[in-house]
Formats: sequence, structure tokens, C-alpha cells
Amino acid sequence: MVFDTVADCSKYAGLSKGIALAFDHLQRRLGELTAMPTGRHTIDGSDVYVMISDYETKPETLGMWEAHRKYIDLQYMISGIERIGVAPIGRMKPGVYSDEKDFFPVFGTGDFLTLGRGDFMLIWPGDAHMPGIAVGGKSATVRKAVYKIRVPSGT
Repeated sequence: MVFDTVADCSKYAGLSKGIALAFDHLQRRLGELTAMPTGRHTIDGSDVYVMISDYETKPETLGMWEAHRKYIDLQYMISGIERIGVAPIGRMKPGVYSDEKDFFPVFGTGDFLTLGRGDFMLIWPGDAHMPGIAVGGKSATVRKAVYKIRVPSGT
């Protein structure tokens, strides 16, 4: 897991071609993300795409731990603020993986970081995460871009 600000994203572009494409898109479209329609936007077929979402943060008791197998998440906070839980997947109890949705529910506990406007996280398949949690118990409106980056074959 990587937690940083968009001002420093260039230092992570060398991690993979897909991560470089996602960061390139993020930097080129930074001023447009606020007005970009919600939903899926293709960057490189199914290898790299971005999902734009608007939602209200929720109490931790309503959150759900999750992980993925096929995709790395680059979660970028366009506006708003939320807490996101993180934990090594090995510490979690596995649920039933959905290959179609690349969604792996997991159960356990972890630590929380706060993402504000301009912050991002890179979340690998080995990272369990719980997004969308209210800061200080107070719900907030969030606009977030979640880039989905296919894990390079052979990793």
C-alpha cells in the first residue's frame, strides 16, 4: 500500500506500465475530474480504467473489508474526506471471492488512514481495505476516482 499526495505521484509511475498510464491520466485530467460524469471511463481497455463515484461516508460499523485479485486500486480523493482501513490480507479471514466482480470480502480488523482532497492510495491485491468511512463519526459527501489497474501477468 502507498499513501501520498498527487503532487508526488510521478515517483510511482515506474512501478508498472498500468500504474504509469493511470497516473498520466490523473495528472492530465486533474482539472476535469470534478465535472467528469460518474461511472466507468476506459483508459486502456480492461487493463486500466477509472470509476468516478459520488457518495456519503458511513460509520465504520457499516463498512466492509475487501480485497481484489486481478486489479490494483489507485484511489484518488477529488473532493471530501474519508477514512480508509488497511490491513495485510493474511491477517484477515477470507470470504467467498467473486471472479466476475474481482471482489474478495474479508473479515478482521486493521488500521485507518484519512484521505482528503488531493490524496491517493495505491492498494495491491495483498492489501485488504475498507473505504468510505466517516471521519469523526460525521458523514461527508465524497467524490473519488478509483483507477483499476490490471495486475501485470507473472506477478
